[in-house]
Amino acid sequence: MYKRKRLNLQVKRDLQMWILSRIFLILAIAISIALIILYYFSHKEIGESFYKAHLTIRHVSDLLLPVILASGGVCLLAGLLFAVFFPQKIAGPIYRLEEDLKEVAHGNFQKVFRLRRTDRFQNLAEAANEALSRVRYEFRSLKEGIHEAKKALETGKTKEAQKILSSLEDQLKKLGFD
Repeated sequence: MYKRKRLNLQVKRDLQMWILSRIFLILAIAISIALIILYYFSHKEIGESFYKAHLTIRHVSDLLLPVILASGGVCLLAGLLFAVFFPQKIAGPIYRLEEDLKEVAHGNFQKVFRLRRTDRFQNLAEAANEALSRVRYEFRSLKEGIHEAKKALETGKTKEAQKILSSLEDQLKKLGFD
């Protein structure tokens, strides 16, 4: 049976802290607005009309219900705004990297992964660039080996060509191609 791993807050700590700080900031703003609304309406001076209304208001919650609903609406609106705009900060760079990877999958090995300076996935783009750079290096090495083997065959040096081809096979095995 698969056992779930423990939550690890050390993995990509700066990204996790960035996301958490944005969530807590939105929560703090929404709660502050709700509390300000609640304080504003609950701190009004009681006038003559309130004293006359004591028969219809049985509980404090009856008086504060509209205020609570208004502050809840503000929190909901803030949450919706957060839900609409915050994921774009994450989804945008991932989408760009995904589109770039599709180009690589279609054979564009000269692609360079680029994100805006302010995007949070710079490390991922750099890692992808390093991996693609390594693939280009291996392709160049194989191409040079093939060229050398062809040249050796053209000059009649079959033993040298066999040696080069054997070296190319070893290189392919190292890359995982058996």
